[in-house]
Amino acid sequence: MKNILNLLILLPIFAISQTQLKGVIFEENSNKTPLPGANVFWLGTKVGDVTDFDGKFSLPYKKEYSKLVVSFVGYKTDTLTILEPKAIKHSLKPTSELDEINITARKKASSSSYLSAQNIITVSSDELLKAACCNLSESFETNPSIDVNFADAVTGTRQIKMLGLTSPYILIATENIPSIRGASQAFGLSFIPGTWVESIQITKGAGSVVNGYESIAGQINAELVKPSSDDKLFVNLYAASNARLELNTHLNTKVSDKWDTGIYLHGSTQNTKHDVNNDGFLDMPLYSQVNIMNRWQYTNLEKGFVSFINLKYLNDQKQSGQLDFNPETDKLTTNNWGNEIDTERYEVSAKLGYVNPELPWQSLGLQAAFSGHQQDSYFGLNIYDIEHNSLYANLIYNTIISDSRHKIKTGVSYTYDHYNELVNTTDFKRTENSIGAFVEYNYFNLDKLNVTAGLRIDKHNLLGTFITPRLHMRYTTWEKGVFRASIGRGKRSANIFAENQKLFSTSRAINILNTTGEIYGLDPEIAWNYGVSFLQGFRALGRKGEVTADFYRTNFKNQVVVDYENPQEVNFYNLNGESYANSFQVELHYEAFDNFDMRLAYKNYDVKTQFNSGKLERPLTPKHRFFANASYKTQMQDGKTGQWKFDATYNWLGAQRFSSTQNNPVQYQLADYSPTVATFNAQVTKVFSPKFEVYLGGENIFNTKQNNPIVSADNPFGSSFDTTFVYGPIFGANYFAGLRYKIK
Repeated sequence: MKNILNLLILLPIFAISQTQLKGVIFEENSNKTPLPGANVFWLGTKVGDVTDFDGKFSLPYKKEYSKLVVSFVGYKTDTLTILEPKAIKHSLKPTSELDEINITARKKASSSSYLSAQNIITVSSDELLKAACCNLSESFETNPSIDVNFADAVTGTRQIKMLGLTSPYILIATENIPSIRGASQAFGLSFIPGTWVESIQITKGAGSVVNGYESIAGQINAELVKPSSDDKLFVNLYAASNARLELNTHLNTKVSDKWDTGIYLHGSTQNTKHDVNNDGFLDMPLYSQVNIMNRWQYTNLEKGFVSFINLKYLNDQKQSGQLDFNPETDKLTTNNWGNEIDTERYEVSAKLGYVNPELPWQSLGLQAAFSGHQQDSYFGLNIYDIEHNSLYANLIYNTIISDSRHKIKTGVSYTYDHYNELVNTTDFKRTENSIGAFVEYNYFNLDKLNVTAGLRIDKHNLLGTFITPRLHMRYTTWEKGVFRASIGRGKRSANIFAENQKLFSTSRAINILNTTGEIYGLDPEIAWNYGVSFLQGFRALGRKGEVTADFYRTNFKNQVVVDYENPQEVNFYNLNGESYANSFQVELHYEAFDNFDMRLAYKNYDVKTQFNSGKLERPLTPKHRFFANASYKTQMQDGKTGQWKFDATYNWLGAQRFSSTQNNPVQYQLADYSPTVATFNAQVTKVFSPKFEVYLGGENIFNTKQNNPIVSADNPFGSSFDTTFVYGPIFGANYFAGLRYKIK
């Protein structure tokens, strides 16, 4: 550890003092659309950069550099004369022999990176608008890389999966600060309104060591809208046939030439009882949520400072259970089965960034966050309360070695988590803290190769001292052909109750076996993730397209097994044998004609775990999934009004294994596998002007329903009662309408 820390201290010394040239490259059209992926380099050298998603670049400048080459496939290559390192803006013309042409350019709603060493999919705000009422848990319905399903039949909780593994194995961050973890793991995705999100980056496989050691299957990062660039006023009003109402309002103002601030308000409610399958239980919970964020942005580019401060408060209340359940008379009794979950949460977070104005490739960043989370809940006769206080800090230093092909990130991080849980009559308390140091080296050759190698060492009070290595590689095989490979290790402590709250909505006895570890008597989870992918861009019939294929394998060296194979028990124990998740996906994205995009994807999962009863498929994980999405939008009249947008998404899920019910009475026994499931969503949006638009749509328009999602619904206090066998929709079709109004 001492040698690594010495390396982290000495790395900045390798940096060579030089000035940086920065700029933006556009497509030459009336909209001045940023051009991502353009090559920018000094003539006669290998010193250069590739423009990012917003067309921006940055590369070292020396007096002997005078000719800057800007190139991109399908555009005329330009050579610019640079006499001093002033910021530049330059537009590339498309290659054409015609004297006059009209160009229409648009940013993709969802795109895969051709440049990054990591396998990253960027989801823009345009893609998020396809799920009009969405919070973060609902925003992945139109993305084939993420699976979304309900966790149980009563709480309405949506859970996500990536590479065949559930969300605890995914590092979920807000602006690169880990945020959905610990007590918020089960419901936290519903605590981030979709309108607050500017874009989402989905990283498959082991993520960056900069963000910590917990990531195993991948990372999801949500970038929030910025007060300086968001609308001064934004209003989104939504109503659905299931009686769900939602209001989102953004109010942004410029306080001074350097300070901007915004108030973001979210309110949602559903207070109508539904029981379309006549099993005596609500198909969805009654709930109300109030969510407030005050966001501050400080920008002083002359001195190199950009900073954000966020203050958040959330109050979320849910009630579910039998139709006749009354909390005032039936709580924790056998009168009627009911459930209430009351959550109060507050967060304070800050990102402080400094870029050296004289040496722009040198930067220093500090990320810090504190959250307090209090959940009081009961499920029938089961009580589960959790209090979680968390502190996170991460200091990051960026520099280069010799030139911009060699980049270094290094820093230190600290985490503190205090948990206080009540499970029926048993208290579980613990405090976790860790301090770590990391270094990440990136080599980026414009022509072929991009490699990111990372290493971090952490000292944890309960997990000990351990090393986390990760490696990502991207190689350009030929034009628009990108091969990637990655390998990495992850380690985490399992919060067995917070992550598996659905178990409380059953009559199962809870058992923790082989209690010799440090956390709940269990050892930490450790896994290696390996992955390869290939991305190929192409043109067919004069239209752009791309095809992607990837394969990832997660191998668990240790795992906390959640065993439902005895229908009267749920058992937690450390893995004794093999556990793995194989994920194969192939995806086609093609622009069939002007403004019409379609995406087709097929996924195959092979996910197995060694349970005490044998090596079995992971329950409720479909082996096959097919996905299709189509979107079309008309041209705006006079560039301002009269636009229509049409979106449709189809999902088909193969059969899913049920955990065993053979010990139940015959009437409460299920088949070994579920039926297949198909759902279809659609939405139409009419844009009347840049200020005003309305939308109308439907979810699950085929009216697919799982008619008997609750085992022993007629005897909820009996030994066979279980709400966890959910493989598809419960409510059926749902239709919605809404409007958006904004003032720039």
